[in-house]
Amino acid sequence: MNPSLIKAIFVTFAFTNSSDAKIGTEQRAYIVRQMTAEYGTARVIIPRSKKALGVSASGRYDETEWNTAMGEFGPAARLGDLVQITKVKFKKKRLILVLNYGIKGGRKWWHRIQISGATHQRTSLGTSQRAHAPGGTKIALNFGNNTSTLDASKIKQMLTPLIDFTQRSATELYMEKLPEEFKEAIVSKRVIEGMNRKMVLLAMGRPDRKVRDFENGTETEDWIYGTPPGNLTFITFKDETVIKVRDTYAAPGGTVGIAQPPQDKQ
Repeated sequence: MNPSLIKAIFVTFAFTNSSDAKIGTEQRAYIVRQMTAEYGTARVIIPRSKKALGVSASGRYDETEWNTAMGEFGPAARLGDLVQITKVKFKKKRLILVLNYGIKGGRKWWHRIQISGATHQRTSLGTSQRAHAPGGTKIALNFGNNTSTLDASKIKQMLTPLIDFTQRSATELYMEKLPEEFKEAIVSKRVIEGMNRKMVLLAMGRPDRKVRDFENGTETEDWIYGTPPGNLTFITFKDETVIKVRDTYAAPGGTVGIAQPPQDKQ
């Protein structure tokens, strides 16, 4: 066989089996269609940035670069915020993902609109009960040489350390990060010292009343659950932290005593 022909066949074989083969036009178009307009929940604080923030195929990023962007432009998304991929484009071995319309984007006017139905319940026109991220940014995902099987599911997997695409709620993500003692307290619907306001809301819901007090140069706020006559729970905050929890019983006529156990209805 002609040596030149053998060489040509070898080169062709090496190229077609190389992991560095380029992504085809159809494959690119398919990925762009699948990823554009996808929603996810931020698992970390994502900074706003004019230039695309680099992310490796394993979801790692340069902390120095991200911290610099954070200091200059602030956050595009906080933990639990809803983000949307609004533009996708390929640039060599990188996939550029624009989140929430980029650095000049963020919440849109329709995310703030509420409409009242026949039941007088208000519904947001946003797509989820999760909070929309306050801003936008760009991410450059370096997917490396293994491009032959690249698709939307693999891209989402690469981004998992940053963005959760499983549509879990912000509350679930928040609970995952909490110390076990706070997590157990929230599940059992009780409040303990050291909790913050968000934890208390998850455990007890909104209070019936709030009372602020200023004594000896210190401002505190009591969240009061329950109405007299009956059991009352006083949760005292200093700044954002619970410093005291007190359960009492308010009898008819204003008498206050020890909280009573719930009575079974006959």
